[in-house]
Amino acid sequence: MTDMLTQAASASSPFLVAALYHFVSVRHFESLREPLQALCEENGVKGTLLLAHEGINGTIAGPDAGIQKVLAYLRAMPEFSSLEHKESRASKMPFLRMKVKLKKEIVTMGVENIDPNKIVGTYVAPRDWNALISDPDTIVIDTRNDYETAIGIFKGAVDPNTKTFREFPDWVKNNTGLHNKPKIAMYCTGGIRCEKATAFMKEQGFDEVYHLKGGILKYLEEVPAEESLWEGACFVFDERVSVEHGLKEGNHKLCHACRNPITAEEITSNKYEEGVSCSHCYDTRTEEDRLRYRQRQHQIALAKKRGIKHIGT
Repeated sequence: MTDMLTQAASASSPFLVAALYHFVSVRHFESLREPLQALCEENGVKGTLLLAHEGINGTIAGPDAGIQKVLAYLRAMPEFSSLEHKESRASKMPFLRMKVKLKKEIVTMGVENIDPNKIVGTYVAPRDWNALISDPDTIVIDTRNDYETAIGIFKGAVDPNTKTFREFPDWVKNNTGLHNKPKIAMYCTGGIRCEKATAFMKEQGFDEVYHLKGGILKYLEEVPAEESLWEGACFVFDERVSVEHGLKEGNHKLCHACRNPITAEEITSNKYEEGVSCSHCYDTRTEEDRLRYRQRQHQIALAKKRGIKHIGT
């Protein structure tokens, strides 16, 4: 029965999506870019992979066989032999192109000498997460950015309202109340931001620091909806925009003017115009901006009629 359900899911959602990251010292990371880019293109895989001295991070999508080839290629390297990934599915290809980028950090915090391989918080499995965050001695912190937390968050979690992950260290330093309880529990989409965030918290003198292993994605995959303490949907960095329990595709769309996720209700707002504005950005954009966005949207429509994808979508 399980095999039949898996086959049915694959047929309705033919693209396999793999989210991955691994902190490890990689001296020769620059030399990996071109062969990795070529391998992905040869196997119909699209998405983004970031390479740095501290490891690899990214999300890719493609046919099952193509994704497996890319993962096998990475795991054949000693540095990435223990690479873990999380899988979900998409009904349409959620990326427009394949990009392998060289970076200073695989997730940008902007704080020197934070190394999750040397110091990091304690992993908590999804099945044990509810008990931890329900403990009155625990402060729960969402390490994601404001446009992500806007559509979903764990019950009772503190939202730092950061625009970027670079703001997180200052937010911690300015919130002395974080020392009021003995336990700090942190989470993010797939786990990578928490690796650095918990390392940073430990460096700042916090003792009992925990993080959700596999992030929200693993929790939504493993914890039944009826037992869940998750409220809303989880923002993902691809054309699906959001996923829900069981990693089903959510109902959000993306405003291509401000990149904020928008709900079906927000689409009915008189401030919404496809590709031009939404209730999140209407009051912060000028008419000149909206004219430029309309021209871009017109080019997208023309490309769609010709059966091609516009490069700006």
